[in-house]
Amino acid sequence: MSDMQITFPGGKKVSANWRGFEIATDQPAGGGGEGSAPTPFDLFLASLGTCAGIFALGFIQSRGLSTEGLGIKVSFDMNQATHLLGKVTMHITLPGDFPAKYKDAVIKAAEQCLVKRTMDAPPAFEITAG
Repeated sequence: MSDMQITFPGGKKVSANWRGFEIATDQPAGGGGEGSAPTPFDLFLASLGTCAGIFALGFIQSRGLSTEGLGIKVSFDMNQATHLLGKVTMHITLPGDFPAKYKDAVIKAAEQCLVKRTMDAPPAFEITAG
């Protein structure tokens, strides 16, 4: 099992310390924070997009194709009843000279993202205190 340390540097700030990196979060001013860093939910959405992005990027690079203009837009809808994430949509903007024959394959590559696949088969959670 791997361990990530969570620290509380003050106010509404919460940081994760992992592999020599400090990943800072904060709440917006309207939520009692300073708005000095993304919220944890912001990082969750970013992890979905960047994970899909590395798979799309790897697919394109492995074929020696240009990545100029490559981008991903992550959109999401909240379920009004549960106040939880209801739907995530990702749109890959392909490079201008991207071969049409690879379009479905780059989508399939992005779908292999570990973050997305983990959500498809969520882990068990156990929270203890002491």
